[in-house]
Amino acid sequence: MIRHNALRAALAAGFALGFSGLVQAQDAAVPPGEQPVDPYVQSNANAGAAPMSDRAVFEAFHGREGLARITSDLVDRNLADPRIKDIFATADVVRLKRTLTEQFCYVLGGGCDYTGKDMTQAHKDQGITPRDFNALVENLQWAMDKEGVPFAAQNRLLAKLAPMARQTVERR
Repeated sequence: MIRHNALRAALAAGFALGFSGLVQAQDAAVPPGEQPVDPYVQSNANAGAAPMSDRAVFEAFHGREGLARITSDLVDRNLADPRIKDIFATADVVRLKRTLTEQFCYVLGGGCDYTGKDMTQAHKDQGITPRDFNALVENLQWAMDKEGVPFAAQNRLLAKLAPMARQTVERR
């Protein structure tokens, strides 16, 4: 009986660990100002790229505070950009700014965790074209310039983000 209970407890613990990301996403409190989202598995793998190991690149973005300014400016530019504003019209802007900051921080090796959806799930049914993707990249470059991020550091981030077009662009 004791072995049976121990086995049952071990299986329950393994099951809970296997789905801990889903439980966390489902049970986590909704951050202030954000809309609730359907449950999904949270994982740093959802960020779409492995983190850089060169801490100097993260520091070139002025840390997490600099990234927050960049992503805020980027989202604001996208909302105002006539080329792509319709894609962002129904976005949860507070959540978008937070998760973009987390994603960039994670990818730049800043030690942050990414709590957003994977790139395919996050961009599903948005009908993003290569032209839309390029407009967003252009707006990101403007935001990085405004923050004073050196060109070489910008290119390091863009090189990490560019392959994500395969998961975000739906219409070729």
